[in-house]
Amino acid sequence: MRDQPAPRALIILVGIAAAMVVLYGIREVASIAGPVVLALVLVIAVSPVRGWLAARRAPIWLQVAVPFLIVVLVLLGMVGIVTISATQLALLLPTYATQFDRLVTDAQHWATTHGLSNDMIYRGLRAFDPGKIVELAQSLLGSLIGILSAMFLIVVLLLAMCLDAPVTAKILTSGVGRRPRLVTALGIFTHKTRRYLIVSTVFGLIYAVLDVIALSLLDVPLPLLWGVLALIANYIPNIGFLVGLLPPAMLALLDGGVQKMLLVIAAYTITNVVTQSFILPKFLGDAVGLSTTMTFISLIVWTFVLGPLGAVLAIPLSLLARALFIDSDPSAGWAQALVSGKLPGG
Repeated sequence: MRDQPAPRALIILVGIAAAMVVLYGIREVASIAGPVVLALVLVIAVSPVRGWLAARRAPIWLQVAVPFLIVVLVLLGMVGIVTISATQLALLLPTYATQFDRLVTDAQHWATTHGLSNDMIYRGLRAFDPGKIVELAQSLLGSLIGILSAMFLIVVLLLAMCLDAPVTAKILTSGVGRRPRLVTALGIFTHKTRRYLIVSTVFGLIYAVLDVIALSLLDVPLPLLWGVLALIANYIPNIGFLVGLLPPAMLALLDGGVQKMLLVIAAYTITNVVTQSFILPKFLGDAVGLSTTMTFISLIVWTFVLGPLGAVLAIPLSLLARALFIDSDPSAGWAQALVSGKLPGG
């Protein structure tokens, strides 16, 4: 009697169940998995530096040391800026208690003069109690301490991956004859990830600098902190703009009222539209290869699995999953079209 093939519905259900088990397993070791993925992505980002040095026959130790030092200095600089600024923010927020009370009073007066019930406005504004914002700032500081404690692991992983990068490249090249599609898929993953990171970083820096200049001109406190936040939020798909905008907008509301808040929103919107909507797509092109829906799903899934770091790494993680499970499978052309949002050959 011939074996009957398993029903496709059963295969799909088993695949979904296996994926859930894997994702929950990764979530349980997120404190390790997150730094590993971050180190891998950073090594991929600076790999052209190693290639440039190798092409000029630089010593192996120099090919390892230069990319490693570049990444470490950038990480330490960003963490240092955010830590110092967040400490200043925690000290600054309690001084806005008077402004907050005045804001509540003005909102109630505006509601009364326009014939509206001010009870809902009062409760809504009370949700932004400065005491709660201070608690939020303190939790942010706790998260930064966690990042600093994980920095040692990230640095060690970076060093190990930089040391292994030349050998790993040769091993992947040697596998072309046996696993050509997998090697090709991993090559496409590294190329797309590197292009996405480099282009996003360059335009994120431009966007952050413009925001810092605008905030400085508007005299919003801690512009450097909000610039770094805008740069980091630039890697968060779909909602990164709002993540980078809300804190400085709320601080501007407390510091200078509704007018200053609206000016901050306008400045952020203009710089975002110019850099992210008009210029960035021309340089980034189809580097991501994910549809809008898949990008948003990626954000939800990887944030659930790895926390805030998963939101920042959502695109590279999804590109890696696509390379391993879709691009390496010759029969998964329909799945490629589904995740990319483009018909084959389109």
